[in-house]
Amino acid sequence: MARRYRSPISYHLREIPVKQIKVWKDAQARKLDRVGIAELARSIKNEGLQNPPMVQKESKDSYLLMSGQRRLAALKRLRAKKIPVLLLTQGTKYDLKDAKAASVIENLHRNKMSVKDVAAASVFLTESVGKNKAAQSLGISQQTLRKYLGFAAVPDKLKEYVPREMSRDDATKLYQTIPNISKAVQIAERITPLDQRLRKQYLRTLAKNPNSSHNKLLKKAKSGLLQQRITVEINKSNARKLQRLATKNDLEVTDMAERIMYDYLKKK
Repeated sequence: MARRYRSPISYHLREIPVKQIKVWKDAQARKLDRVGIAELARSIKNEGLQNPPMVQKESKDSYLLMSGQRRLAALKRLRAKKIPVLLLTQGTKYDLKDAKAASVIENLHRNKMSVKDVAAASVFLTESVGKNKAAQSLGISQQTLRKYLGFAAVPDKLKEYVPREMSRDDATKLYQTIPNISKAVQIAERITPLDQRLRKQYLRTLAKNPNSSHNKLLKKAKSGLLQQRITVEINKSNARKLQRLATKNDLEVTDMAERIMYDYLKKK
């Protein structure tokens, strides 16, 4: 089982060539902000490096970056050849998976990330330390973690229906609504014979009524398809607001619009 953090850790202050420090592409929590790096470089140039990056030795001339990705980028921008680092001692160094996970987590807590970046970090951490620790490290619930993981989180038993019997999106929505694998597979067996439009409507209905019986869900789904559809044109500003609301509530834009309309009419 991978460890989240270990305490206490010990290290020595060393000066090593910048080119010997390795940064994993899959362990970067987000793309670095060029403007922010430029500002940090100016600060280091004027005030000095207050907190050196932390590394651990990989081989004779190679070191793995544990924390300080932005500081390392700023020092490279200043064309530094050698830099001071905190070198973890042999007794407190991480194994490879733990090191990558620790690097991701360190960046997570230091930087603001986009939804896409959090999703990438979610996949990496889940593969490295498991779903429970990944959710804890990210500070999110298991349900939210599943949403960020998307199709990557879907169990193999459900993936077997893709792409011949259902789409990746349908399989993902089903598992996000019904995290119980056996129950999700049972539902998949029932909805794969349905045509695509009815299946998607069924999954929308299921998301709103996860505890309803199959017959009730199917009846509501069919009724939903028969309802009159009204096209409403909105300006770009309102379209952007609708998109933000949909993202905030983890809904499709059309589902968000339906909810707003429903709530509005309910008050009348």
